[in-house]
Amino acid sequence: MSKKLILASASPRRKEILDTAGFVYEVVPSNADEVMEGECVYSIAELNALAKAREVFDRFHDENYVVLGADTVVSVDGRALGKPTDENDAFLMLKSLSGSTHEVISGFAVVAAKGFNSGFCITKVKFRDLSDDEIRAYIRTGEPMDKAGSYGIQERACLFAESFEGDFFNIIGLPIEKAFMLLKEFGILPEWQK
Repeated sequence: MSKKLILASASPRRKEILDTAGFVYEVVPSNADEVMEGECVYSIAELNALAKAREVFDRFHDENYVVLGADTVVSVDGRALGKPTDENDAFLMLKSLSGSTHEVISGFAVVAAKGFNSGFCITKVKFRDLSDDEIRAYIRTGEPMDKAGSYGIQERACLFAESFEGDFFNIIGLPIEKAFMLLKEFGILPEWQK
């Protein structure tokens, strides 16, 4: 029996990336608790991704399932920013990103019966100076409220980013080329490569 891919995330952005790459998969959102403190900022996303994938795999524990977990954090001066708790939190996050370069770190992990593997990817993003009015207008769209660092570069916040260095898909939430290399190790290929 062929292996079945499970995405341990309800993120519409991660689903879009997997769809674009041609994967067939099932979505099973994880109930794992995310850590945001007490770890090196570069480890947080990878640890969360692994916890999410393990939690979903342990629920089914089927040798034909391969579970992909992912997590994204934004780092400013070594401080991890997750999703905002409210509009004021979103404002403070966006204000801290204004006129500076920050890092977007996405962790990814694959868990299967034969074991697991994980990694992370870093992309540097430079924001232009944002006015308070511009930040408030963006918050009113509702877009920042479910995103690490309070922005989605693939949506209206594309107007904020002057430049980026690294993997664009990483900023959206899944560095697909790196995740694909792990999935391949576990026998998962997109439909068009089978």
